[in-house]
Amino acid sequence: MGPMEGIKVVEMGFWVAAPAAAAILGDWGADVIKVEPLTGDPYRGFRTYFELTIGRAENPPFEVDNRGKRGIALDYTTDEGKAILMDLLEDADVFVTNVRRDALLRNGLDHETISKRFPRLVYACLTALGLEGPEVNRPGFDVGMFWSRSGVAASLALPGQHVPSQRGGMGDHMTGIAAAAGISAALFQRERTGNGQVITTALIRLGSYMMSFDLACAIKFGLETVAADRFAPANPITNYYMAKDGRQFVLLGVEPDRLWPVMLRAFERPEWASDPRYADTVARAEHTRELVAELDELFATRTRDEWAERFDAEGVWWAPVNRVDELVNDLQAQLAGCFVPVPQQDGTVRDMPATPVTFLDYTVQPRLPVPEVGQHTEEILIELGMSWDRILELKDKRVIN
Repeated sequence: MGPMEGIKVVEMGFWVAAPAAAAILGDWGADVIKVEPLTGDPYRGFRTYFELTIGRAENPPFEVDNRGKRGIALDYTTDEGKAILMDLLEDADVFVTNVRRDALLRNGLDHETISKRFPRLVYACLTALGLEGPEVNRPGFDVGMFWSRSGVAASLALPGQHVPSQRGGMGDHMTGIAAAAGISAALFQRERTGNGQVITTALIRLGSYMMSFDLACAIKFGLETVAADRFAPANPITNYYMAKDGRQFVLLGVEPDRLWPVMLRAFERPEWASDPRYADTVARAEHTRELVAELDELFATRTRDEWAERFDAEGVWWAPVNRVDELVNDLQAQLAGCFVPVPQQDGTVRDMPATPVTFLDYTVQPRLPVPEVGQHTEEILIELGMSWDRILELKDKRVIN
């Protein structure tokens, strides 16, 4: 039995962060009901992108964050649609949303109103910029508030360079993990007190937390974060290098003086042990460009697999720089639980990226495929005690899909 078995989660989320949080809870055993507008979550629109670019009308990113859920489509801006949502929340344990504050207030779905009506409910509100201040209703997205505004992007670009682009959903998924953790803690506290509560997290907050090494230095020392120059890093044995075959790796010399002798054996450069330029951490930092240049020349003499054999034989700390398609075939990633089999609408099973927690006495196994828009509307309404006549009436009135 999963740790969230018996927990009912109602998700009114769009795009990634809130659906990701609900998907994690679903992987842990919760019954998750995804509430969508009649036209569906706009994230479903990526299906068109893949159809146009690679000729496949599928949407793997959407599937990652919405597998294992049941789906209901309703117009909750109408009185009848909102009444259905209230019926869903009547016996729910968790409500997860990333709808903007002004829209929640406009529809009476804000945390103050909902928590007062359902005092045992854990209300999880995921935002771009928090719940207070003049910009709470500014449109967000993780590339804006997590990646750009929180300092992540700027910390990765050298002066005068354009900042690097973020890959899709990076900050959203971190925010989803944080929300799932907060929800779990709130449910645990409810066991003690009998009361639910509001938990909130934000894209900008996850970005700032991810940047806490640099942010702490900025707060205490007033230091500006400067991107590491690959050709002149402070520690040249914690750096990226390219092998003869063009494949890259990173040396993990985070304890430089301890690991330097180990590396010299793997490099087959015993003479560097007596070279005053490389005598210790300080000396290597002062001569970092020279050492990086020598290492670049050295590593160009063998393939990455050949260097891997040398590194592992001598106990060098290192890691391959994988492309995503290489990660799919990385045996250690497979054994670490990075992938999970998920049922599909056609009855087959396909691996997808796994959510990042393993319970040794519970096998995470999404039980349902990704729902089509409104796929379980009738089933869910019947569970709420609604008659078929009433369901047909609401369909005709375009309250449900």
